[in-house]
Amino acid sequence: MAYRRTENVARRLAARRAAIVAAACETVVEEGLAAVQIVEVAARAGIAAGTVYRYFPSKTELVAAALAALGEREMAAIERAARAAPGPLSALAAAVTIFTARAVASPRLAIALIADGAQPAVVRNAYRAALAARFDELIRNAIAAGRLPDQDAAMAASALIGALSAGVVGPRPPAAAPEATVARAQVQSLALFALRALGVVDARARGLVVQTVLPQPG
Repeated sequence: MAYRRTENVARRLAARRAAIVAAACETVVEEGLAAVQIVEVAARAGIAAGTVYRYFPSKTELVAAALAALGEREMAAIERAARAAPGPLSALAAAVTIFTARAVASPRLAIALIADGAQPAVVRNAYRAALAARFDELIRNAIAAGRLPDQDAAMAASALIGALSAGVVGPRPPAAAPEATVARAQVQSLALFALRALGVVDARARGLVVQTVLPQPG
């Protein structure tokens, strides 16, 4: 019986921590990184601020947990898109297009994960490293299949992330997502630029981008 109570307590504690992180994630997506404050996150989660401090003694720790969760979510979306593609070049194109589309659809999140110097550097670096590693792998697969010219895949992946990030969030990122037609044009333009830079001929690049199913806003 004591064991069962301990199990229940552990589940309640984990659920409360998850609710706090979820509230912080919602705040980042809707209002940006600067809006993540203990009191506001507690109110969004429906708990007392003191309770948040039991799980996250500082705002820095709460922000790090939220960004880590958001980074995992974004990587999972990219992975789903790549795995659903029929071949190595299509997988690369899908990953590039989905990464760009999600960043355009949620610019505050993109800034928080990629460009906001106020976030913990270790979190930003971890997300970029995971992203670079996956793009590196996808580029290598396309080269091995004869779909891309031979090149330094690791360097290309790093340059790709830098170019796409700059295209989405700089130099003056929008406060909110652009309307659908503008967003689609921006995504397609950036994805085409990336594929051309990797050596995909224009007609093929256009077909790869167009066939990728873009996520719905929200």
